[in-house]
This record gives sequence, structure tokens and C-alpha cells, in this order.
Amino acid sequence: QVQLVESGGRLVQAGDSLRLSCVASGRTFGSYVTGWFRQAPGKEREFVAGIRWNSGTTEYADSVKGRFSISRDNAKNTVYLQMSGLKPEDTAVYYCAVRYGAMRDNGAQYDNWGHGTQVTVSS
Repeated sequence: QVQLVESGGRLVQAGDSLRLSCVASGRTFGSYVTGWFRQAPGKEREFVAGIRWNSGTTEYADSVKGRFSISRDNAKNTVYLQMSGLKPEDTAVYYCAVRYGAMRDNGAQYDNWGHGTQVTVSS
């Protein structure tokens, strides 16, 4: 079992940058995929970015390509989501999650979730 804790969310202005962290404890990432998802009020949860722990292979949602970057620190068991050029539509609760196997953008296929961190972007 993997426990995940997100942090770094806060209120920022449009155009600002922010880095979210997802720290894992318990079973290490190993061959996991770690994904970042977000859910805005009244909207469905959506995939933001994912990274394959061993290879570092990444994927991004079209809405964040060129603005967000996912990375990992093996020694710290931490995955980061660096966000730049933030827009009001990026406002959401951001969650990290892990799964075995291939990269997926469907949250239902992820096994473990954190409790989320709120990102609010004001215009």
C-alpha cells in the first residue's frame, strides 16, 4: 500500500508559477506510474500529467502542455508538478495517484490517491 501526500497548493495570480509535491510513503514507487489529476467545482476529474517512475517517461493533457512539467526525485520518493503561466481555469483541487502498469489518463485505473491540494488562480 502506498500513502500519498500532496502539498504546495495556494492562491496565486494569473501568470504565476507554482510547484506541487507528492510524497509517497509505504511501498516505494518502483514500477509505478504517478499521475496528477485535478477536479474543479462542478466538473469531472481530469488527467493533468503522468510520469513513469523507472523510465521517467511523461505524458501531459493538451490543456497544460508547454506550461506544466512533471518530474520525480527518486531519493525523496517525491513527484513534482511544476506549473507556470497559470490561468484561472487551472483552479482546482490537485491530486496525485499511483498505479501499476502502463500510463493511463483514466483516474478509475489508479490504485492509490492522496487527499489533494487546492490551487486557486485569481484573474
